Amino acid sequence: MKKFLLLFSLFPFFPLSASAQSDDFGLDFELEVEKKLSKQWSLGLEGEVRTRDNTKTMDRWSGGLSVDYKIAKWLKASAGYTLLYDNNEKITYKTNGAVNKEAHYWGVRHRFNVSLTASQKFGNFKFSLRERWQYTYRPAKTVDRWDVDDEEWESHTYSGKGKNVLRSRLQAEFDKKGLAVTPYANVEFFNAWSLQKTRFNVGLDWKLSKQHTLGAFYRYQIVRDDDDDNEPNIHMLGLSYKFKF
Repeated sequence: MKKFLLLFSLFPFFPLSASAQSDDFGLDFELEVEKKLSKQWSLGLEGEVRTRDNTKTMDRWSGGLSVDYKIAKWLKASAGYTLLYDNNEKITYKTNGAVNKEAHYWGVRHRFNVSLTASQKFGNFKFSLRERWQYTYRPAKTVDRWDVDDEEWESHTYSGKGKNVLRSRLQAEFDKKGLAVTPYANVEFFNAWSLQKTRFNVGLDWKLSKQHTLGAFYRYQIVRDDDDDNEPNIHMLGLSYKFKF
């Protein structure tokens, strides 16, 4: 058990490079409510709040609805919708690297997803692979944008845009019967014709009772090719709470 925790505590640091000083840091708070409808079906509600810029800036709020269907003991299907309210930062640069125009505004995104999760247990270890197709639509938005050269505000419309992403997540858990705490680690790849992000997570879920579970996790996300948000690599600490009834 101690070796397992030590290995997974080091896991997210493997991809770090010398550029880590320029990485961002944020916090992530998650809330989930799950209602079991039958042996196969369950319904879920989720809420999330994130910060960025070393926790100084509110990054986004989101709320979602999901439904799960247990196809077999080892296979689960799910589908969901999430409404995201984002704090956007759009900056364009000149060829010399100087800022040309910039805009800061809040906007909504609509996100739909379908997933298949296969899992298998070997002794006290549980391994799972989740494949998720995700479609996100950002409606058109007209905002005030600052022109650095002219030193004036201009009205600019960012056109509506849809994006498809395949998210592949491989996870390992130490799931021992009778143990209230479940440590886990996972790696997730975001693909949209090319690898855009890689996300590493390590965490602990603490089952307080049959209904209540608290969680804490650390995340490191590497951004390789994201044409939407100009995100930097980011370290995150997160807390979660789940209620089942």
